[in-house]
Amino acid sequence: MPDDSATAAKVVTTLPLAGLRVLDLTLARAGPTCVRHLADWGADIIRIEPPGNNDGFGGARDDFDSVNLHRNKRGLAIDLKSPEGHAAFLRLAATADILVENMRMQVKHRLKIAYDDLKELNPRLIYASISGFGQTGPYSKRGGVDQIAQGLGGLMSITGEQGRGPMRVGIPINDLTAGNLLAMAVMMALYEREKTGKGRYVHTSLLEAEVFMLDFQATRFLQKGEVAGQAGNDHPVNTPMGVFPSADKPINIAASSPKLWEVFCKAAGQEAWLEKPEWKTAAGRTADRPALNAAIGAVTSQKPSEYWIAKLEEAGIPCGPINNIQEVFEDPQVEHLGMVWQVPHARLGMAGVVRTPINIEGHKPGIRRPVPGLGEHADEILAEAGFTADEISALRASKALGA
Repeated sequence: MPDDSATAAKVVTTLPLAGLRVLDLTLARAGPTCVRHLADWGADIIRIEPPGNNDGFGGARDDFDSVNLHRNKRGLAIDLKSPEGHAAFLRLAATADILVENMRMQVKHRLKIAYDDLKELNPRLIYASISGFGQTGPYSKRGGVDQIAQGLGGLMSITGEQGRGPMRVGIPINDLTAGNLLAMAVMMALYEREKTGKGRYVHTSLLEAEVFMLDFQATRFLQKGEVAGQAGNDHPVNTPMGVFPSADKPINIAASSPKLWEVFCKAAGQEAWLEKPEWKTAAGRTADRPALNAAIGAVTSQKPSEYWIAKLEEAGIPCGPINNIQEVFEDPQVEHLGMVWQVPHARLGMAGVVRTPINIEGHKPGIRRPVPGLGEHADEILAEAGFTADEISALRASKALGA
């Protein structure tokens, strides 16, 4: 698998976000997902943790998740609850372009580090927040995790096979989507700041991300009053589109449009299907989906997956294998895209992480730093913010500064 980190290091100063300073107060996954975008594209990320904290994620600092989420950052450990630590944080905030946090709504107010506490200190600051359910409203004080939002936001009611009960999606989709959306909001606020000179408070939540992702299932209800249910591996409204057996393993086939249905029938050697009255229209095929799927499966199960994928691709019909995680990273297209970066790590050696999926021609991001140790870069970060050596020593003596 390609390792582009060495090449990326040569062009780091040209990355689009180089020169921006970000205070990272995130933990778990949603907030770090947002910050990871900023980190990979050149921003100077200062990860702030409490002294003595093993890892804000809740696992080992060198755990695979932490190494993937917290790359390209510097580390600082400050006790925000102490007067000395809070005062030091305010000095840092005065120098920052962006602050990202995903604490419970009330925690940042209790610590006096909310946007209202900082906006006069640094009018250019872009303050970015992710919560479970929103910054205001009846659920605003609740803690939220991905699966809770999947249930509350309706996703589990439409995932899985009919009659099998609710099913969670296999990835933390709300954490990831909320992080992606917040990163986009930060970029919008940065663009606005170029024109106004002023920062902005931007925020989203796991619940808002989830409802947004209901997308056409939501508009089916809002415009037609239809409450979608579970459809398993079938597309909710288009047929045939789903998982079908082959002689060795299941494959995905999407042939629901009138043209693709005609081409599929011919490629499968089943032109007679085109003459069946109940299958002549898209609505008819969906209404008779069980029989149609069974007929297709009886044909596709006679040949191996590679045969069908090659044959259907040649005919222009969208199709593909159903890979496990190992097969994903062995796939020639995934390898060609270079979706793995190797992180140099003092204790792990080289550790593989997933590269940014964003491509900007002329820029080559990569791994500049592994996950930082607790407070690893305290002296250099504070010195850059104007702290003297005596002030740094005093912070350590007060126990407000860790490591």
